[in-house]
Amino acid sequence: MSKIPFIDLKTQYQHLKTEINQRINAVLEHGQYIMGPEVNELENRLAAYTGATHCITVASGTEALLIALMALGVGPGDEVITTPFTFVATAEVIVLVGATPVYVDVEPDTCNIDVSKIEAAITSKTKVIIPVSLYGQPADMDEINAIASRHNITVIEDAAQSFGATYKGKKSCNLSKIGCTSFFPSKPLGCYGDGGAIFTSDDTIAQACREIRVHGQSRRYYHTRIGVGGRMDTIQCAVILAKLDRFEWEVDRRSFLGNLYNEKMDAAGVSRVIVRPDRSSVFGQYTVFVDNRDQVQQWLQEKGIPTAVHYPIPLNQQPAYRDETAVVPNAEHISTRVMSLPLSPDLDGAVIKTIVQYLQECVKFSYVAK
Repeated sequence: MSKIPFIDLKTQYQHLKTEINQRINAVLEHGQYIMGPEVNELENRLAAYTGATHCITVASGTEALLIALMALGVGPGDEVITTPFTFVATAEVIVLVGATPVYVDVEPDTCNIDVSKIEAAITSKTKVIIPVSLYGQPADMDEINAIASRHNITVIEDAAQSFGATYKGKKSCNLSKIGCTSFFPSKPLGCYGDGGAIFTSDDTIAQACREIRVHGQSRRYYHTRIGVGGRMDTIQCAVILAKLDRFEWEVDRRSFLGNLYNEKMDAAGVSRVIVRPDRSSVFGQYTVFVDNRDQVQQWLQEKGIPTAVHYPIPLNQQPAYRDETAVVPNAEHISTRVMSLPLSPDLDGAVIKTIVQYLQECVKFSYVAK
């Protein structure tokens, strides 16, 4: 089999070439590269899609989390509970505002934060909980919100990988006080550079986020708060707008392909990330658990199948964010076993069957744990 792309953005572009080019050309013609009309248009459409009252587009998913924490006034002396099994940006922004990340272990089957362990981690300094909707599946948001409510804590959903997913019928990014997502090119809804968005139905938080993203301005050259240069470029908003009409089809297709993977993996005896029955996943990554991961990746690479590891080192073991007091055995164990496989909306189902067949061969040769 010829090598397939891990994420196939070229084929997606071919399907949307006319719409994307028209949208980009419109920006080039009007020349409003910063805060052009496409920014407001996109924010309105994304807010309507999620059901949140407000959408504030920003420069990246990382910037979304950072601005959200700044809007809440999180700073030195505060603690933020989150998972150690996520991309570094989740802890990075906590440290950048001067707060301390407190790591709570994850569930071994979903890889999302283990709600049963959150309350024990809360102290008088806890100001925010940031659950991560890892691999495209929301965490146990009702339970997390209930815990937060009891302790007067705000919940920010890190939905960088889950835009389009649902939890009990509600859209990711509208499951808590604040939701943050990323439009990095490889995300389920991606632009052609960096981009992100903040969602909230709280008017005060929304206003704070809007001011912070333009250097803390409430009006031109009048700075009411500390801010950042956090705007999403007009051209990137135009790209997302061009992709939106096809997005619901892509979400359905991701679900179909993810479930096809699940069916074949179960038949092959390969362990995989589980999706809970009360929610959906957009399979931002399709992830399995394997032993002897290096050998398995080499085996698949020789067959033309790319793989990735999200994530090989938990945050509590990262030099910049190390926490030797964290008790997170599940995160530390699964970080040695997770492996992600190709999944894009335009992927042929027959390719998935071939990928699983090769993995099944690894099982027979004892490369993969059953």
